[in-house]
Amino acid sequence: MGTFVIEGGHPLKGTITPQGAKNEALEVICATLLSSEEVRINNIPDILDVNNLIQLLKDIGVKVTKHSRHDYSFEASNLDLDYLASEEFVQKCAALRGSVLMIGPLLGRFGKATVAKPGGDKIGRRRLDTHFLGFKYLGAEFIHDDERNTFDIKADKLTGTYMLLDEASVTGTANIIMAAVLAEGKTTIYNAACEPYIQQLCKLLNAMGARISGIASNLITIEGVESLHSAEHTILPDMIEVGSFIGMAAMIGDGIRIKDVSIENLGIIPDAFRRLGVQIIEDGDDLVIPRQEHYIVDSFIDGTIMTLSDAPWPGLTPDLISVLLVVATQAKGSVLFHQKMFESRLFFVDKLIDMRAQIILCDPHRAVVVGHDREIRLRAGRMASPDIRAGIALLIAALSADGTSRIENISQIDRGYEDIEQRLNALGAKITRE
Repeated sequence: MGTFVIEGGHPLKGTITPQGAKNEALEVICATLLSSEEVRINNIPDILDVNNLIQLLKDIGVKVTKHSRHDYSFEASNLDLDYLASEEFVQKCAALRGSVLMIGPLLGRFGKATVAKPGGDKIGRRRLDTHFLGFKYLGAEFIHDDERNTFDIKADKLTGTYMLLDEASVTGTANIIMAAVLAEGKTTIYNAACEPYIQQLCKLLNAMGARISGIASNLITIEGVESLHSAEHTILPDMIEVGSFIGMAAMIGDGIRIKDVSIENLGIIPDAFRRLGVQIIEDGDDLVIPRQEHYIVDSFIDGTIMTLSDAPWPGLTPDLISVLLVVATQAKGSVLFHQKMFESRLFFVDKLIDMRAQIILCDPHRAVVVGHDREIRLRAGRMASPDIRAGIALLIAALSADGTSRIENISQIDRGYEDIEQRLNALGAKITRE
C-alpha cells in the first residue's frame, strides 16, 4: 500500500500549479455516458480514483482516447449493457465511490442501472437516500437483490417533476441532474447543491444540448431533451488542493506562489485561512503566501473564540477542515472546529496529539485546537492515512515537524493528489516513497 518517509523542517519555496478538480472530474466523466457521440475533457487529474473510473468506463464498452496525460475523449456509442448487471461490474463499483455517479446517466439514457454500496473514504455514514429519492420522483423503481445486496433501478420512462431534496447532496444533485436531462418534460430541483463542480457539470451538459437553467443557485430547472451530442470541456483547478497548498505554505513555506487557481471559484476558502491569521495575496489569478513567522487567530466581533464549521456551498467545504485544523496547531490563539457532515472525519486528531498538538476532541464532530504559536514544534511520528483529506493533513504536519515521520496507507492520498511527493520535493520538501 506504500509509505511516505518525510524528513521534516525543510522550508518550501517556489511555484506550484494545482491539478484538475477531482470531484468535478468524476462527475463530468460519468456525464459522457449520456451521449453516443465523442465528448472531450481537458485537465483531468492523473489520480487513482479518476483512473479507476476511466477503467470502469472502458470495461463497459466506452471508447476512451488518451490524447495526453490530462486530455481524454470518451465515446459511449456501444456499451455492453449485459455487463452492467454482472457480478464483476458490481464488485468493481463497490470498490470505487465515484461509480455511484454512473447511475444517473445510465438510468437516464438506458432506463436501468445496478447499484452496489460504493467504496471510498472511511469517514462515517454517507447515505445514498437523496439519489434514490430523486430517481423515484422521476419515475424509477427499485428492486433489492438480497443475494448480492444490490439494487436494480429501472424505469420504462423518466418523467420530469418538482422535487425538494432532503439535503443539498453534491453527488445526489449531480446524479439527479444527469438522469433528468433526457427525461420527458420539466424537472425542478429545489435545495440543489450549487458547488462549482455542479455548475461545471451543468455547463458541460448544456454544451452537449441539455436545457438547464438556474446554474449556481439552489433551484435548478431542466427541460428534458431527446438526445445529447458531442462537446468539449475543461475542468477547473482543484480547490481542495489549492487549500492544501495554502496550509503547507502557512506552516512550512518560505514564500509560495500557487498558480492559476480560479479565484472566483474558491468561495470563502482563502478567507477561512485568513481567519487563522494566514496572509494571502491575490496576484491576478494566482495566490501568493509569504513566509509566516507568526499567524494570529481572529476572534469574533464580541471577542468570543473563533469557530470554523463546514456547510454546503457557498459555505466552507468539509474537505478542508482537516487541513485548517493542522494549520491552527501552530497559530497563536484557539479555534473550535465543527465538522458537521461526517462523524468520523476528526478521529485522525489523536495522531496530531501524539505529535504534541494541543487538541481537545469534544465529540465526533467538534475539536478545540489551542495554537502553539510555533513555540512547541510538532514532533515526528509514525501514522497511517485513514482518508484522503486526513492523509494530506498528516503530510502537512509531518513536513513541519522535528524529525522523520512515516505515513502508511498512502494509497488514500494517491486517490486525490497527483504526484504529490514529486511536486512538493520540487519546492524543497524531503519526501521518499517506499
